[in-house]
Amino acid sequence: MSVEGRERTVRCLVAKVGLDGHDRGAHVIARAFRDAGFEVVYSGLHRAPEEIVQAAVQEDVDVLGISILSGAHNTLVPKVIDGLEEYGAFEDTLVLVGGIVPEDDVAELKDLGVAEVFGPGTPMAETIEFVRNNVPDRE
Repeated sequence: MSVEGRERTVRCLVAKVGLDGHDRGAHVIARAFRDAGFEVVYSGLHRAPEEIVQAAVQEDVDVLGISILSGAHNTLVPKVIDGLEEYGAFEDTLVLVGGIVPEDDVAELKDLGVAEVFGPGTPMAETIEFVRNNVPDRE
């Protein structure tokens, strides 16, 4: 269902998981999401997967955008997805990954349940449109 048909604002958590200390891209996407009319929560740096899951559940987000530049996506993203499943929140959460992810790893992340992986240089409009077209319906 598109955002236009929803009565409530799309809620997004932009998350920096693990030891990755580069957050410029996360700030850029958070601002672009806000400017697109989404409500945005930013996790801050150096969050454990469990902290990201807790924040996503407590904030009742529709979208979880995980920003990873450290190369630890194959370790950290599955932990986040497992945590969302444990809390029964995975089905209601659009999980996105942004950052530097080798093309060989994209299919594996999607098999885990990541809806899309956005690499450097992805046009912001493309990311926003993807969210609008794929955000889960909520009853």
